[in-house]
Amino acid sequence: MEQQVETTDIIIIGAGPVGIFAVFEAGLLGLKCHLIDNLDRPGGQCTELYPEKPIFDIPSRPQVTGQELVDDLMTQASPFKPVFHLGQQAEALARQDNGHWRVTTTRGEIIEAPAVAVAAGAGSFVPKKPPYPRLDEFEEHSVDYAVHRMEKYRDKKLVIVGGGDSALDWAINLAPIAGAVTLVHRREEFRGAPDSVQQVLDLADHDGLEVIYGNITELQGDGGQLSAVQVTTLDGVVRDVACDYLLPFMGLKISLGPIAKWGLNLDRKHVEVNHETFDTDVEGIYAIGDVCHYPGKLKLILTGFYEAAVMVRTAFKYAFPDRKMARGYTTTNSEIQERLGVTPK
Repeated sequence: MEQQVETTDIIIIGAGPVGIFAVFEAGLLGLKCHLIDNLDRPGGQCTELYPEKPIFDIPSRPQVTGQELVDDLMTQASPFKPVFHLGQQAEALARQDNGHWRVTTTRGEIIEAPAVAVAAGAGSFVPKKPPYPRLDEFEEHSVDYAVHRMEKYRDKKLVIVGGGDSALDWAINLAPIAGAVTLVHRREEFRGAPDSVQQVLDLADHDGLEVIYGNITELQGDGGQLSAVQVTTLDGVVRDVACDYLLPFMGLKISLGPIAKWGLNLDRKHVEVNHETFDTDVEGIYAIGDVCHYPGKLKLILTGFYEAAVMVRTAFKYAFPDRKMARGYTTTNSEIQERLGVTPK
């Protein structure tokens, strides 16, 4: 039985802020997009690493959290009905006789388009998992590698593992709402910002946040729900710490994954592009956002937004050379406004 092939105008590899904004810019030109992302939700780093932490360098937004930015970008792109293929990687890339590209995902889904845009950020983010016995029994139930909604942990007993910025920041932010927070770190020196370290030590002195220096040696519980973790301290004392949720923040592994084998010109895991068009050295494939590199590159979200706007216009001319491209501004072009579903004043 022949596999079903979905067709679109642009396949975007990566559903972070830059990839989502590319949907909006493509939609203004009448182009449809499918997006593929290894995470189980749109948002990339903003959703996975700092959904509730503020960002201060988005134009016109003095302060916005990572999740708020993603939510607004999704709303902005919604008139163009993007199709998301989440929880999977773009695995195979093959040129077709008609000049189009077919991308096959790790779940076996096949998407075909005349243009492919790699917006994979720094690559796929996979949490470094601790080597705890029985860990897989509690994953998806009471072990979380990222905080997506703080309210989930209200009045719960939390054990946070790690000594870097993520572990320290979430210990500080969750202490006021959780029933109890215990921070476990394998040594007495922390890797996080000095101010964060001091805040954690101050909270440990006065506000019920406990810091234990040692290693988790056993997970306790049944049916996927933790009841306690066993901690062996640096001086050999074994303690059972009550625990509803375990949050290991031990870093992330970052990899381009199968994209690294696509024959693109790579420089230290970045894709070299023409900074005027965001073409790669493979016809019909483009790269934008943190994954791309060119002289003078600034790794900022706003830079990625600019790259997305230029890229979709380049891709339009390549994929549809006989089609007229809408020009002008969203404030004045009636064709663009019609695509957005807005009524001009």
